[in-house]
Amino acid sequence: MRDPARGEAPLVSIRDAHKRFGDVEVLKGVSLEVAKGEAICIIGPSGSGKSTLLRCINALVPLDAGTITVSGIEVTDPKLDKIVLRRRVGMVFQQYNLFPHRTALQNVMMAPVHVLRQDRREVEQRARELLRKVRLEGKEGAYPGELSGGQQQRVAIARSLCMQPEVMLFDEVTAALDPETVKEVLVTIRELAEEGMTCLLVTHEMGFAREVADHVYFTDRGVIVEHAPPAELFSAPRDPRTREFLGRIL
Repeated sequence: MRDPARGEAPLVSIRDAHKRFGDVEVLKGVSLEVAKGEAICIIGPSGSGKSTLLRCINALVPLDAGTITVSGIEVTDPKLDKIVLRRRVGMVFQQYNLFPHRTALQNVMMAPVHVLRQDRREVEQRARELLRKVRLEGKEGAYPGELSGGQQQRVAIARSLCMQPEVMLFDEVTAALDPETVKEVLVTIRELAEEGMTCLLVTHEMGFAREVADHVYFTDRGVIVEHAPPAELFSAPRDPRTREFLGRIL
């Protein structure tokens, strides 16, 4: 049973985030907070700044203005140690980005062994447990080209979890998958959320957002238009932009 921490400092805090790419202002003063153990979904049309926001949380993209704090780490600090941050924040992308010449097990082990310099035997044990967790037991020796898209994405999830993060970011992780493989990936993410992993998900899977999220944020043109628990936002959206968006896709 998920039990988001209430009354404590948020695990993720975003304040007045601004980001511009050339003449295009992608984030226009976005603010949100995520409690420990909470799962939030960010929905909205393409180009509304959803993926950029996740990349800013993980310091893949620098903010132009505003602040982001994750587990006490100031992401916008110019002296930020990105390795320290990425031990706290795992991210899974739309593309799997697995090393094709490495087995599933080797892909999962690489960062803890080569970046964090952790003991190989301990990492291997953890990696095998994680591959079991994402229902890929028996595929440890398989190469990415021998796996389906859904299986590769689950390897990517296990790879992020092997860093033992406090927060997981999921950026449209089912968008590149065949419809029949979407469910197996969503089941894996649902189990993580139910176990209490703090999750931020950008998704177009509205049924999944309704089922898994503690809170849903609707973004459009670089701003958060409205946010609410899923039952409220999907059943009775207040803003006309939200109603229009949901009317097109539900």
